[in-house]
Amino acid sequence: MSAEVQESGKKKGNSKQKKMTVRVDFTPMVDMNMLLITFFMLCTSLSKPQTMEISMPSNDKNITEEQQSKVKASQAITLLLGADNKLYYYEGEPNYKDYTSLKETAYTPDGLRAVLLKKNAAAVRQVNELKQKKLELKISDDEFTKQLTEIKSGKNTPTVIIKATDKASYMNLIDALDEMQICNIGKYVITDIAEADEFLIKNFETKGGLSQNLAEQS
Repeated sequence: MSAEVQESGKKKGNSKQKKMTVRVDFTPMVDMNMLLITFFMLCTSLSKPQTMEISMPSNDKNITEEQQSKVKASQAITLLLGADNKLYYYEGEPNYKDYTSLKETAYTPDGLRAVLLKKNAAAVRQVNELKQKKLELKISDDEFTKQLTEIKSGKNTPTVIIKATDKASYMNLIDALDEMQICNIGKYVITDIAEADEFLIKNFETKGGLSQNLAEQS
């Protein structure tokens, strides 16, 4: 940085008035900024795009039924995304006669996340141990990715079925998918909600009113 000082004098009577003109040259600062930008470009790695793997159900009904039959009821959990940010779930096969078999939770750490972490506790523990090995440089990135996929898709890991009603918001679906990643759920699908699922929600809201009416009619 340089500065130029110019003096000019004018006589006013017996006094002499001085004027100073200061000009700051910022040209060296431009070169310094370019050096800093080049340094950060060379030393900083660009962020890699992150993708989310989603398993979609097949259009082939025979394959879908065969795949569903392989899923143990004790390992399956179905999420029903309702209106007004309401979230319901049931484990295994639905019980249409007992409305309390459907549980209500929320998109919060102590809600859906707590349910999934409990259901997937063994895999979560293995993933945390695997991450520690990666931090200690005991395994490579490729080996980490390979073992992570194997853990998430293990035989004893749960399968989550996500079904959204017409009144559920797009953000509800995004929040549910985020919890799949946070809780290390490797097997999950998004499928259309059935009338039987909507019956479960309405029966829950009426505290078994619909199932009671069906019992009386039969």
